Amino acid sequence: MARLLIVGGFLAAVFWVFSIVDCAVQPATRHRGVRKPVWLAIVILIPVIGGILWFVIGRRRANDQGVTRTLAPDDDPAFLRSISKTEQDARIRRLEEELARLDDETDEGPSPEPRA
Repeated sequence: MARLLIVGGFLAAVFWVFSIVDCAVQPATRHRGVRKPVWLAIVILIPVIGGILWFVIGRRRANDQGVTRTLAPDDDPAFLRSISKTEQDARIRRLEEELARLDDETDEGPSPEPRA
């Protein structure tokens, strides 16, 4: 039982320190609710519960800020639906020709066979 308390206390201390560091290094734009110094005070003064509150309520996720992942046109379903099948085929044909041309430019031809 004593070991369990020691391990639990150690884990709580690690979580508390991690919460303080995470709260301190986040830019001010990633804090929700109150300002950064107030969140730091909450996390420091209320050790485990403050850290839980920080991660649940206070820490703004990247996707909460309107940050969207940009897709390449070939990966964007809306773009692919907007072009016709013939346009897709023509685009693929152009890309294949360009790849073949680039491949030919980088090839130096067959290597000569070593002479004995």
